[in-house]
Amino acid sequence: MDLYVYYRVQHHYSAELQAIVMTMQKNLSNLHELSFSLKRRVEKNVDYQTWMEIYFSVSDEFVAVLEHAVTSAGLLRLIDGERHNEIFVDMPPCA
Repeated sequence: MDLYVYYRVQHHYSAELQAIVMTMQKNLSNLHELSFSLKRRVEKNVDYQTWMEIYFSVSDEFVAVLEHAVTSAGLLRLIDGERHNEIFVDMPPCA
């Protein structure tokens, strides 16, 4: 499964957030041998940004691992509102 996590961030926290998330993702990758991505929506709103973390081919248990990493990194203090998780799975190819 692939895990997509999105949330809102006030613009003035973006540089700090990026540094924390990138470090957290690198540490998680080293520990769990996973691929990841970090994206930001292109928005006209200058006060807020929408960010998305993507974790590819992870297990169900990884959600709890990620929650612990987010708390340990102090990420929640930079986020406006909640982190939203979406899970997607690959579709089998047509025969």
